Amino acid sequence: MRLYLIRHGKTRANEEHRYCGSTDLPLSQRGMAELTGLGYELPRARLLTSGMARTEQTLEALFGPVPHGVDPGFREMDFGCFEMKTYEELKEDPVYQTWLAGDNETNVPPGGESGVQMRKRVIAALEAVLDTGEDTLIVTHGGVIAAIMAHLFPGEGKNRYQWQPENGRGYRIENGSYAPIPEENA
Repeated sequence: MRLYLIRHGKTRANEEHRYCGSTDLPLSQRGMAELTGLGYELPRARLLTSGMARTEQTLEALFGPVPHGVDPGFREMDFGCFEMKTYEELKEDPVYQTWLAGDNETNVPPGGESGVQMRKRVIAALEAVLDTGEDTLIVTHGGVIAAIMAHLFPGEGKNRYQWQPENGRGYRIENGSYAPIPEENA
C-alpha cells in the first residue's frame, strides 16, 4: 500500500502566521499560484481531503476536478479562542501564556483541542484508511501530517515542526519508508 500525504496550499492565515485550524479558509492567490508549478502526477489511488476549503482547492489545483472522498478526521487542530490570532496579538494574554508555558501537546486552548486530542482523532482516521489496504492520497493539514508521520516513524524522534512539510508538499509512504514529494512525484 502506498500512502500519499499532501499539505494544502497557503492561505492568508499561513502568510500572516496566524493560528488557523478549524477556521475554514480558502487558498490565497499566492497559495494557488504556488501549487500550479508543482507538476504532480495523479496516482492510481483513492483520493481524500479533510473537507475544508483549503484542502478541496488544493486537490483541484493539483489534479483537476476529480472524484474524491472527505474524512473530517483529517482536519487540523482546533486552536479554540486562539484561532486566527498571531503570537503578537496574543503574547500579553495570560490564558495564552499559560497554554504556551505548559505542555501544549496536552494543554487545551479554551474552546479548542489539545495536540493529544487531535492526534488521537487523526490516528483513528488513519487506521481506517490503512485497514482498506488501498493506495490513498490525502490532502490535509500540516499538523495532521506531522501527527501521522510521528505515529508511523516514531524512531525518527522528530517533533511536529520537523515533520510538518511546506504548503503543497508532503510525503509518499511505502514499505515502511518515506520520501518527500514533489521531489518524487506522487
